[in-house]
Amino acid sequence: MERRPAASKLWESADQAVADIPSRARLAVGGFGVVGVPFTLIQALGSAGVADLTVYSNNLGIDGVGLGVLLSNRQISSVIASYVGENKAFEQLYLSGQLNVELVPQGTLAERLRAGGAGIPAFYTRSGAGTVLTDTRETREFDGNTCVLERAVIADFALVRAWRGDHLGNLVYRRTARNFNPLAAMAGRTTIAEVEELVEVGELDGDLIHTPAAFVQRVVRASPDPKTIERLTTKPS
Repeated sequence: MERRPAASKLWESADQAVADIPSRARLAVGGFGVVGVPFTLIQALGSAGVADLTVYSNNLGIDGVGLGVLLSNRQISSVIASYVGENKAFEQLYLSGQLNVELVPQGTLAERLRAGGAGIPAFYTRSGAGTVLTDTRETREFDGNTCVLERAVIADFALVRAWRGDHLGNLVYRRTARNFNPLAAMAGRTTIAEVEELVEVGELDGDLIHTPAAFVQRVVRASPDPKTIERLTTKPS
């Protein structure tokens, strides 16, 4: 019996791929600092004019770069992140009451994303125990340790950037970009991946694929990485 070729998930443009993301959507966005950030998809979303977005991401980039674009456009209303220290627009919006912020330990955020993709609705962790977090969260004792209940993240859409990928959505990340992109890809009901190097199906070593195609619904060609430096540090003259 002849096997039919699988349908391609490749879209013509990032603009088309994000066109149905509505205002008030929940987004899981990959990237670590300004590495592995889905710049192409973010720019397209910035031009789409949607607003009141809730974003789950390790950090919010820097001013005018990455998710900083959506912040500057006032398109994000709520942020769940681990680190926010390099973005002045973020600080101003938060202090003026225009941005809701939930700071989450990095490992907890990573596991919330992974758990969402794995079908695990919630889990317990020692992170946050003994803090004001327990005033509003359920706790349990495990082996003499107080643990806090954390809910998994299932986002409406996930935006990720891969180094290599095929038109079915099998993805490979490179170095630091592998931190949060695979987790974000798992957590989205609809995952959109921008790929730097698009290859034919079968060219990727199956043992080296980080995100299988089952987690990805749309693929677009990525624009060049702007190679932004998050914090410039130079040797004293």
